[in-house]
Amino acid sequence: MTYTSYLFDFDGTLVDSMPAYIAVMLRILDENNIAYSNDLIKIITPLGYVGTAKYYREHLGLNLPEEEILDLMNRYAYDEYAYRIPAKATVMETLKKLKDAGADLHVLTASPHSVLDVCLKRLGIFEYFTNVWSCDDFKTTKADPEIYKMAAEKIGKPMDEILFLDDNYNADKTAVSAGMKVCGVYDPSSEEYTDDIKRVSHYYIHDFSDLLRL
Repeated sequence: MTYTSYLFDFDGTLVDSMPAYIAVMLRILDENNIAYSNDLIKIITPLGYVGTAKYYREHLGLNLPEEEILDLMNRYAYDEYAYRIPAKATVMETLKKLKDAGADLHVLTASPHSVLDVCLKRLGIFEYFTNVWSCDDFKTTKADPEIYKMAAEKIGKPMDEILFLDDNYNADKTAVSAGMKVCGVYDPSSEEYTDDIKRVSHYYIHDFSDLLRL
């Protein structure tokens, strides 16, 4: 095991939630007849709910109060995370093996605790993690290099001794720029960006169990 400290994204990395996440985020725009580009999900995934609400208002012209947008996001998403979204293939057994080997595991995600915690607890893996962080805890997004530096400081390890895993190109690129070791993760939602993710990351895994061989 090359690394002993891991920092995991949540949506599309630990859990198979991207179809539900995408549906929630696009539903709000569709209901308000807001046009958007094909790369919208790539742009908003690292931003979190608050950052996405701001993006919708400032860049797409969604004329709703930020609080109302956030309420819609949380309301539409909650049932999916609380009752239906599964862990991705081999995630649960891989996390257990890492934990049994003495690894220190953490989560850093754009999703809020309202959906993050309930999902991890339902799946029975919440207790595997020393820290479960939402971007909200740092008052910034995964598009900001500083969030990775702050997380590393809390973990108590040098940046290059922590392996960050994410399926999103922008998050992987930003984490590398901050000085963290990065492993890209395959997810169907980001398949068209696979080559880009491989180019900016130190490693790339298609199946979560591949992590045990790094």
